[in-house]
Amino acid sequence: MLRLTIRHHTTYRYTAPVTFGRHRLVLRPREGHDLRITAMRLAIRPAHLLSWTRDVYGNSVALVDFLEDADALAIVNEVAIERSDPFPEKRPHEPWRVAWPVQYEPVEIPVVQSYQASSYLDEADAVRAWVDEVLPQRIPNDAEGNVTALGRAVHDAIAYRRREEKGVQSPAQTIALGSGSCRDMATLLMEAARGLGVASRFASGYLHGTASLAGRASTHAWTEVYLPALGWRGVDPTIGAAIGLHHVVTGVSQHPRGVMPVSGTFQRGLGAFQGMQVQVETRVLADGEDGTLPAPDAPESARESGARLVRRAPPAPTVGPTPSGASST
Repeated sequence: MLRLTIRHHTTYRYTAPVTFGRHRLVLRPREGHDLRITAMRLAIRPAHLLSWTRDVYGNSVALVDFLEDADALAIVNEVAIERSDPFPEKRPHEPWRVAWPVQYEPVEIPVVQSYQASSYLDEADAVRAWVDEVLPQRIPNDAEGNVTALGRAVHDAIAYRRREEKGVQSPAQTIALGSGSCRDMATLLMEAARGLGVASRFASGYLHGTASLAGRASTHAWTEVYLPALGWRGVDPTIGAAIGLHHVVTGVSQHPRGVMPVSGTFQRGLGAFQGMQVQVETRVLADGEDGTLPAPDAPESARESGARLVRRAPPAPTVGPTPSGASST
C-alpha cells in the first residue's frame, strides 16, 4: 500500500477583471477497492458557490459558480489517499489470461460498443495501418499482453514533449509529428486499441514520482482498456508499461475532453488571459501518520496578490474558454 498526500495548485491570471462562467473541476480521485480517500480539501478564489455531482462516467465533478469578477482565479486541491494494487494475488495463468481477439459478454456489448467506437473516425484507417506496422504480431492467448505491447510501441515510436497548449493532438497528428504530450500519447493508444476491437477510454489524474516529490509536476494522462474478467486495466504509453501504485486516476471518459482537470469560460471585457501556472506536489506519509492534511494554505487570492475584485458588470460580448487543457501535460 502507498499512502500519499497530493497538492494540486492552479492559477489563472488576466490583465483586468473578467466575469467567470461556470467551471467544471475533475480533481477528486476515483475511489474503489484499490484507492481510498482519507481527507480532502478544495479551496477556490474568488468567491463562489460549489456543488458536487457525478457524471455519466461515474466521476466526481465539482461545479463552481462565481459571485464576483477578478483578474485571477486560483484553485488548490489537497487530498490524502491510500493506494493499493488491484490484484495483489494475480498470477499469469487462467483465469487471468484473456484470449485474443477479445470477446465480450453479450450483456456488456451495448456499453462496450461506445468505448470501441473511434473518436476520430476519419483517422481510423490510418491508425489501424500504423498499428499493423508497429505491432504486426499478436499473442493469441494474452489480450492484456497485446495491449501492454501496444503501449510500449506508442512509447517507442512517439517522443514525449511537454505541451502547454490547450487540447490534444489527433492520433494522425501525433503519428506524423512523432512526438506529443502524455495526453496526446494516451489518445493515440486509446484509438489504436479501439482499432483492434478493444474497449478503451481516456484517464486523467496524477503520477507520483520524482517531479511531483519536488513539487514541479503537472497532471498526467494514460489509457484504460476493458478486458473480460480483468475489468478496466490501465496502460501508460508515456512510460511504456501498465499503470501501478503511483498512478492516481481522477477522471475517465470516452473522449479526452470529458476529463479536463479544470474547464470553464470567462467573458472578456477589458481583461484578457495573461497566463497560468500549474503545480502538483506529492508527499509519502510515514508510518504512524494519520493522513491529516497540513494547515490550510489558501490559494493566492486576488486581494492578496494585489489584483482587483469588482462587482459583476454587464456581460461582455466576447466569451472565451478557460485554457485548462494546458494543465495536463
